[in-house]
Amino acid sequence: MSYQDKALHYVSQLDKELSKYPLLVNLEKQTGAPKAYVVAGIAGFYFFLVALNFGGQTLTNLAGFIVPGYYTLGALFSSARLEETQWIPYWLIFAFFTVLESLFSVTYWVPFYFAAKLLFLLWAGLPQAGGAQIIFRAFLAPVLSKYFQNPGAASAGLRSKVDAATTGDKIH
Repeated sequence: MSYQDKALHYVSQLDKELSKYPLLVNLEKQTGAPKAYVVAGIAGFYFFLVALNFGGQTLTNLAGFIVPGYYTLGALFSSARLEETQWIPYWLIFAFFTVLESLFSVTYWVPFYFAAKLLFLLWAGLPQAGGAQIIFRAFLAPVLSKYFQNPGAASAGLRSKVDAATTGDKIH
């Protein structure tokens, strides 16, 4: 399969997924432009603005809030506890970036910081990638777990409860 065939395959998959949204279907009918190309163009323009730092912090925080916020609200209104717990690590990471930016002028030290942050937050925030879970289990849990293992603390057993909720076990 050539690269062109693969690209067309991904475009057709994206088009099928975007057909679920009436606004995009109507836009395609009115303009004649395929939904996938319109969305790819908007996403490319958005990333271009972030990469050149035209409102980089605002646009990055907006993307880091809107998409995961939508999924978090969906999880809160569903009956599945697993969906709720999968978003907690993401919001910890998002808060870490927000505090880091307010304490240090990271944008002056790291070129294309907001573009990198946008890609990182999308990786961490999209459920398909599961990046926040990877970061939590690989870095945050080993470092922070010793502070939450005190039997007399209010957080006693919290880790086992979260693990039980993520694996589907019943909590006694």
